[in-house]
Amino acid sequence: MKYWLGDRSVNWQSADRSSAGLLPSAAKHPEALVRVFAARTVRWKGIFAVHSWIVFKERNARAYTRYDYTAWGEPIWVNGFAADGRWFGDVPEVVAAADGEAAAQMIPRIRAAIANYKLRAQGDYRAWPGPNSNTFVTAVLAAVPELRATLPPTAIGKDFPYDERWIALTSSRTGIRVSLDGYLGITAGWVEGLEVNFLSAVFGLDLRRPAIKLPGLGRIGVPQTSVA
Repeated sequence: MKYWLGDRSVNWQSADRSSAGLLPSAAKHPEALVRVFAARTVRWKGIFAVHSWIVFKERNARAYTRYDYTAWGEPIWVNGFAADGRWFGDVPEVVAAADGEAAAQMIPRIRAAIANYKLRAQGDYRAWPGPNSNTFVTAVLAAVPELRATLPPTAIGKDFPYDERWIALTSSRTGIRVSLDGYLGITAGWVEGLEVNFLSAVFGLDLRRPAIKLPGLGRIGVPQTSVA
């Protein structure tokens, strides 16, 4: 509700993008680590939508690697921002997390999914209905279904068919998604719950972690963070 009532007029050039302190010091944390973050987008779009990104650190690496898909410059940015940075002032939430050996086994497949992502040319990005940052992260999540993660209902673009298939398995491989180019669709899966997408507005129910899903408001119920 704070996003509906709060000030969304922040200047994107001067907005805070510093670390939110959600990650341990890479140099002092030898284990491998994977995180998926999401934060409300800048200005009026933040009332409705989040931007998501993926971060990982291989075993004994002394720095994190962050990947974003954006509308400016080369679509896929590497370390363009602090790994756990505020997104134009908003503190991100952790959508999914993996540590240790589980994370170490995921990282090569995450790298491969990013390298093979097809919608990476300049001009491919579309804020609505996709492909955008949330489409990109959904495609990466599909490479590591054991993370058992799904983006929040406010992740506009997550339902865009990055694989060009109208009918396919969900990224968690626990259900089916039907999507008409991101404009209309239905998703049903154990991890994703039941969702109806109408012009990128998502309505749904989560039975695994009980919650209702509403456009703009997101989840109302048990938090969705997935830990592998």
